[in-house]
Amino acid sequence: MKELRCTLLSDGSSDQALIPILIWLLGEHLRNCAFQTQWADLRRLRNPPRKLIDRIRWSLELYPCDLLFVHRDAEHLSPQVRLGEIHEAVGEIRKAITNVPPTVRVVPVRMQEAWLLFDLEAIRRASGNPQGTKPLKLPDLGGLEDSPSPKVQLYELLRDASGLQGHRRKKFQPNRAARRVADFIENFAPLRVLPAFHRLEAEIKQIIKSSGWS
Repeated sequence: MKELRCTLLSDGSSDQALIPILIWLLGEHLRNCAFQTQWADLRRLRNPPRKLIDRIRWSLELYPCDLLFVHRDAEHLSPQVRLGEIHEAVGEIRKAITNVPPTVRVVPVRMQEAWLLFDLEAIRRASGNPQGTKPLKLPDLGGLEDSPSPKVQLYELLRDASGLQGHRRKKFQPNRAARRVADFIENFAPLRVLPAFHRLEAEIKQIIKSSGWS
């Protein structure tokens, strides 16, 4: 296989930050393969679907692919609940549609921002102040999935890393900067200590094997 078409269906537009992570994981297990990755933007539909099964169906219709990633943040629920929701929705679709591509469930504990809180250099670069010297304290890597509000933590780190003060700090848009953090990370291997990330990689490896892509 020389090229793999991938579609990411996520909770929101900010979750496009997951794409560099997913490409890195695929590259770890599929050598000599190019990845064409697209985000399923369903906002352009006249009546954007709300139910997960409908969102998956529309994603497959509008963004044909060889591999579908379905993202749900666990947030206040057990990851197993979210994993089960995706499994059930895909199973229902397979009953009605033939040739549904393999599907990988992407379920970070809490929010995907937790997976961006380990690379200080990437945070500084995404803030627009790569040479900044203000001390920044990253959370303990092993406890990232226990953080109750990783998005708040990431946004505050980006504000501090920017070095901006006063009015300019208030105008800083951490949501935009957050989307760039993953683009500046070259190696996501440190995240392998996290159960949710380990589970994601294991699912990717299994699908690669069962699809005969390896």
